[in-house]
Amino acid sequence: MTERLADVSARISGVRQLGSIVNAMRGIAAARAQQARNQVVAVDAYATTIGQAIGRALALRPVEPDADRRTANRPALILFCAEQGFAGAFTEHVLDFVHGELPRSEIYLIGSRGAAIATEKGIAPGWKRAMPSHSSGVPKLADGIGEALFADIAKGEIDRADIVFNHWRPAQGVHVERRRLFPLDLTIFKAAEAANAPLVYLKPETLLAELTFAYMHAQLCNAALHAFAAENEARMEAMARAHGEVERNLNALLSMQRIVRQEEITAEIVELAAGVAANRG
Repeated sequence: MTERLADVSARISGVRQLGSIVNAMRGIAAARAQQARNQVVAVDAYATTIGQAIGRALALRPVEPDADRRTANRPALILFCAEQGFAGAFTEHVLDFVHGELPRSEIYLIGSRGAAIATEKGIAPGWKRAMPSHSSGVPKLADGIGEALFADIAKGEIDRADIVFNHWRPAQGVHVERRRLFPLDLTIFKAAEAANAPLVYLKPETLLAELTFAYMHAQLCNAALHAFAAENEARMEAMARAHGEVERNLNALLSMQRIVRQEEITAEIVELAAGVAANRG
């Protein structure tokens, strides 16, 4: 009986340690998600400023969007998947969303855990990178994606690119979002074309190209931050479920401990009573 009580007590200790780990992971995920959400606001403000600059640059040299005139060779999909585990079906949501396009697309995949899942599914990304452990590393990641993407564009290997990522919506959970990254739809900046032309020292084509690259970089940062926040939100939800399971197991073990301890006390009393009776006899 004593061995059984010791075993139950050891299991209780293990469950409590697991609960501490779950709570720590939940707290870290919450902090990272909040930081990423705050940074999205800054990136959106930056993208708005760049967009206004593009609109004013178009006044120097009106450019008609050429997306409809391009002949598709091989499209690119930039997929933001999970970096770590304990995030539910985070990666699967993204891969399932573009499942029919994967064989005929060039895949740029971000996320170590996502890359492992993609390999299990027989998907071979042409380019892959890990998601940074902190959201402050997102701009550098966007630089790397942009360099690889523009190199393939320059070589004529791809002629359009879409970003696919998870976006967390309160009360709804993970929602997959898709955005066109390249070619940039310049018609969305038409509202600013009537503005007075700015004083510039660059050729209009060069200015517009530089602003376009900056805007696309901001869009990559935006998608990466949303994906970063969504993964951590998904992990928070998974850890909340795990916490509930830990609490249920702990309560069950504590109840079992009380029963075993009571049985042990009862057995000792019975044994003492039997000894007393034997002595009297």
